[in-house]
Amino acid sequence: MKASTIRPEFVEFIPKRLEPGVLYVSEKYRTASHLCACGCGEKVVTPLSPADWHLSMDGGKVSLHPSIGNWNYACKSHYWIRRNGISWAGSMSKGQIERVQARDFADRASQVAQINRERDVQRAAASGGFFGWVLCALRRLLKL
Repeated sequence: MKASTIRPEFVEFIPKRLEPGVLYVSEKYRTASHLCACGCGEKVVTPLSPADWHLSMDGGKVSLHPSIGNWNYACKSHYWIRRNGISWAGSMSKGQIERVQARDFADRASQVAQINRERDVQRAAASGGFFGWVLCALRRLLKL
């Protein structure tokens, strides 16, 4: 049976057994998990990062962005979690799913590259004294 609501529960560790209708959120480990809202029983894990999902809270109600697309599961369910509610999205074609997955892969690769660039600049600044600081400042200016 398709769910229409979900209740957030903030935990340090995601439990091994998940309860239906509960979105477990570990802020420490930047992840959220729940059982698929369609009722199939599959565990859905949503990493919280700029290239994956973003969790927002408003007065005790949570939202996840973007949508949850369980295209690798038999149910192929697709829904949004908005203010503790489940909003069901329409089905997508195989081509649409492939395009979304390719975009997600590119977003993650871009995020990793950005993190690595920032780390390289910080290391150069820390080890290079004045010249490292100048290099760091120039790289930041070039990003503008």
